[in-house]
Order: sequence, then structure tokens, then C-alpha cells
Amino acid sequence: MLHIREAIVVEGRYDKNTLSQVVDTLILETGGFQIFKDPEKMALLDRAARRRGLVVLTDSDGAGFVIRNRIKGAVPAQFLKHAYIPDVWGKERRKRRRGKEGKLGVEGMPPDVLESVLRRAGATFLEEGEQTSPSGPPLTKGDLFAAGLSGGPGSGEKRQALLKRLELPEHMSANALLAVLNGCYSREEAEKLIQ
Repeated sequence: MLHIREAIVVEGRYDKNTLSQVVDTLILETGGFQIFKDPEKMALLDRAARRRGLVVLTDSDGAGFVIRNRIKGAVPAQFLKHAYIPDVWGKERRKRRRGKEGKLGVEGMPPDVLESVLRRAGATFLEEGEQTSPSGPPLTKGDLFAAGLSGGPGSGEKRQALLKRLELPEHMSANALLAVLNGCYSREEAEKLIQ
């Protein structure tokens, strides 16, 4: 497993699943073209970029470039790195047909190709064992439970209030909130936020 300092943004959940088998970092999804209708998600990408840097990894088709350009226009360039997958013709296993342009997306790329494009983009690979957060271990689901943000009466409302205060998308699950807290904040900062 490769450890990368920057967060990575991909188009969808299948891209995220494939990438999470290769790298250990915060991986965010645009939800495809939903990024155009979701200012909260764009604000989240901007926040992640300013805190730790952001690698944009979209498909090599036209839609991927439209999404990439939207992010490029909304997040300052000094916080962005761009990783480009090669044009590989084919079809992902889970799909019945090829995509409109016939190219494989991020989800169809083998691990060595994903590592290669991240290295070419200038992603910061951390040495094994080095922690990205020097202030202690990451928060756990138990911490969210103890703070009343998951698994208890009224936890949904409390989580919604925190999401609103942090200007995060209202439909974020407890797991997604945990990933953002650990990916964008030190443990001390995250503990203060959930109290």
C-alpha cells in the first residue's frame, strides 16, 4: 500500500474502490457531473486542497476533462496536481458495453499504471510508517459514537449540524465524515470539531 500526502479526487465510487486498493490517502468523489450542482462538495475539494494538496485523477474521456476543468477553475492552481491515465481501449468488467468513447476509466487501470500516473503528477509519496498526522492516531468510528455523531438517538441530527457547520455535503455518511476529519484535520483539530 502506497501512502500519499495529497488527497485524490476521482469521478465515482468504482474509481475510488480501485484506487483505495493502491493508495492510502483521502479519496474524494465528484459524483460525475453532480460536482456542477453541489457547491458544498466543491468547497470540500477546495478545503482538502488547501490543507494537504489535491491530485485530480479523472477518466481520459471528454467527460473526465470537463470535470477536471471545473475543478481547475474552482481550486487555486498552487494546490492542484493533475494525474492523467493513458488512453486504453476496452470495457470495464462490470459494464455490459464500452463507454461512449470506448476507453477504460480509472476503475479499469491496473495498480502499476495508477502508481505510475500518480508519480508523474508529482504526488508526495510518504515513507512507510511515516504518519501524515503528527498529533496522534486518527479518529475512529468509536470516537464518533462517543461524541454522539453515529449509532445513537439523535446522532443523525447532530451529524447534520456538524456537516452544516463545516460546510460539508449534507448527504455525507458517518464513514465519509470520518474520512474527511482524518484527512483534512489533525487529531486535535478533529476532536475539537466533534465536541
